[in-house]
Amino acid sequence: MSNPITDFDVNNLDPFQALVWQYEMGVDEAIADEPLDRFKASESLTRNAANRPGFAPQSPTGARRGPAQAARPAALAGAGPAPVPPGADGGFLLSDTPHEARQSARDAAAAASNLDELKAAIEKFEGCALKKSASNTVFGTGNVEAKLVLVGEAPGAEEDRQGLPFVGPSGKLLDAMLRSIGLAREEVYITNILPWRPPGNRQPTTAEVAVCEPFVRRHLELIGPRVVVCLGGSSAKTLMEEDRGITRLRGTWKELMFGDGAKADLTAMFHPAYLLRTPEQKRLAWRDLRAIAQKL
Repeated sequence: MSNPITDFDVNNLDPFQALVWQYEMGVDEAIADEPLDRFKASESLTRNAANRPGFAPQSPTGARRGPAQAARPAALAGAGPAPVPPGADGGFLLSDTPHEARQSARDAAAAASNLDELKAAIEKFEGCALKKSASNTVFGTGNVEAKLVLVGEAPGAEEDRQGLPFVGPSGKLLDAMLRSIGLAREEVYITNILPWRPPGNRQPTTAEVAVCEPFVRRHLELIGPRVVVCLGGSSAKTLMEEDRGITRLRGTWKELMFGDGAKADLTAMFHPAYLLRTPEQKRLAWRDLRAIAQKL
């Protein structure tokens, strides 16, 4: 039987047929309110760059052509780096460098005296461009007086839609893992390093994590748990301040110091999403869960 959609040339479909075709191809959400003509944006960037003093076009290999760069006027010698085009700054607004954005996040986090104020500060924060493409700010959920806090990496598609952490398939596995040591989701607190979903569930950049880190550290300070568990490599490297991978960090323990002098026991384990893809690692996860239960 012929398919009324695939029998058409995609370029000649009417709007409704095009929408159905995109759905059948797996497109399930938009990441922007308005379409963006990237060819036009690229042309605009090229024109703007050409108007800058000292501009020299690049060859396909990236080498400068002509003596323009070498003959840069002395007045521009200390002018610093050239302006960065949109999207080339690691995901941050052009008005802020990553250092400035991190300092802004640190100031906003320090000013929050409770979780409601911290949530409002994050929702107002404009230093991370991930906010522009996300549907919701995913703050945290659970018992605000919990002894155990679980910290993931970033929201996924379902978390972004609902505005809550760990509500997709990995969240269901996490609930089962908690039940295995006698805990319910309502008894613990769950959050992420990043409050906004990276487009396409891509890996967060180092700059994005660095800018959002002050928020999650203040988040933990305000709850004051006894044990903090990092779920996955990005969370573990951030809070444990380590460069090693999750396979080496899982099962190890450190002290997490808070600004008010309090501290918590800090460890890491495999992310539930990884365990769904690699079920043979559940044996190690069960070992980690038992160690966490003993700490509690």
